[in-house]
Amino acid sequence: MSDAAATADKKPHIPVLIRPLIAAVSPVSGTWLDGTFGAGGYSRELIKAGADKVIGVDRDPLAFEMAAPWIGDFPNIEMVEGTFSRLDEYGADLDGVVLDLGVSSMQLDLAERGFSFMRDGPLDMRMSQDGPSAADLVNNADESVIASVLFQYGEERASRRIAKAIVAARPFHTTLQLADVIEKCLPRKKPGQSHPATRSFQALRIAVNNEYGELAQGLMAAERALKPGGLLAVVTFHSVEDRMVKRFFQHRAGKSQSVSRYAPEIEQAAPAFDILTRKAVGPGDEELAENPRSRSAKLRVARRTKAPAEGISEQGMAKTLGMPVVKGMV
Repeated sequence: MSDAAATADKKPHIPVLIRPLIAAVSPVSGTWLDGTFGAGGYSRELIKAGADKVIGVDRDPLAFEMAAPWIGDFPNIEMVEGTFSRLDEYGADLDGVVLDLGVSSMQLDLAERGFSFMRDGPLDMRMSQDGPSAADLVNNADESVIASVLFQYGEERASRRIAKAIVAARPFHTTLQLADVIEKCLPRKKPGQSHPATRSFQALRIAVNNEYGELAQGLMAAERALKPGGLLAVVTFHSVEDRMVKRFFQHRAGKSQSVSRYAPEIEQAAPAFDILTRKAVGPGDEELAENPRSRSAKLRVARRTKAPAEGISEQGMAKTLGMPVVKGMV
């Protein structure tokens, strides 16, 4: 095990919303796919709850290193290195799919991965540890592109001011170097408020890992992979992700609303899902006390019908979901 894996493994890994998730999808049986394996918390709990097999998918090689000491105790978990946007290539006729979106605790807790503005490390943020990094983005992109990334992906209102400061201060090499520049652009943090760099770091991470594109493709892939009666459970951590999942479920459950009452009715495909969570499920007081990182988490669950999967382009689905798009991103 590498030093990074050993360091991460010392931290307790608490699967977010695991109790309400298991309750929502019970009784658990058959073959499930955990599209964001991480530290393996969801996969292990699904096996304990009654799943015959879990296919654990992750694009971060560290996940496989961390699982090495315990995976032998769970012979019914099959690990696959890949992205959940292609999950239908890893399993078919699935009884369930679970997606826990966002950055994992093991990634946040490792300074050398460059996800955290609280620990100094290389400005990286790549989940798969390959391709362009966050440093490549802030050091090479046009000011307008950086501003758009911060606004579209992080909902940062001061995006233009921050982008201008980034361009003036680059090149950047470390997380704290960037966090310091961002912090100076914003009002002083008040007690109880999140760190001033929170939205900007979130935005850069989403851009580097194409998280919204992965989500749009992953939802469509889950529709193709699930058997009739199969369950799709998605845990999100911020409003844009939750809105995309909500719109996907509404669209594929035949509950999409017309933008204008005067617009002609659009013929929709047969509903592919029945929505099981009328409203998103959040953490209870007990979970918030155990795991403060769960405070923004939301769970949505839907059941697959017998209708065929919808043949829709990635661009078409992105428009349906209201996916933020940044022009100029390579």
